[in-house]
Amino acid sequence: MGTETGPARARTPGPDEMRAEGPAEGPAEDSVEDSVDRHIARWTGKVPFDVPTEAVITRIQLLAKHVSHGKERALAETGLQAFEFETMHRLASRGAPWRAPSAELAAELLLSPAGMTGRLDTLEKSGLVRRLRAAADRRRVDVELTEEGHRRWTDAMRWRGIAEAGMIDPLDDAERAALAALLKRMLLSVETR
Repeated sequence: MGTETGPARARTPGPDEMRAEGPAEGPAEDSVEDSVDRHIARWTGKVPFDVPTEAVITRIQLLAKHVSHGKERALAETGLQAFEFETMHRLASRGAPWRAPSAELAAELLLSPAGMTGRLDTLEKSGLVRRLRAAADRRRVDVELTEEGHRRWTDAMRWRGIAEAGMIDPLDDAERAALAALLKRMLLSVETR
């Protein structure tokens, strides 16, 4: 069933606002109503559904929206577009010198050769990547992140980390491990069907 609308978006703290200490003490979360509790109350008796399942799935959906908003904020803070970040992220994942053959990159990004060329033209014009002819095979073009490209990608990753840390901050280490294990069990169940 899911939700019609999510809760109001919380402001993500900036890098200087990150707290070293744990979350502030407050009322027990179980006694505080969230948007999913209100969603369930609104639909109870109107539509047949299993309350625990609805609570879990709807909260996962809302948390996924917050993750998406965090990614959008990271891009906004660094002035990158999603396609730029995606391409740079693929290159950065390879480690220094952050390089890959253009054809391999296009396959990973599910782009046609023409689509890849257009994307690389934009990134190269912005000084974020450079194209290099492979020494062994002049037909092969390698794509490499520039120092500026790597700096901008790193900055975007830092902003993403801030948003993600803010989401998981209410959980202690044991709770994080338990949640990760539960989510892994759920994911494996759907991935292995």
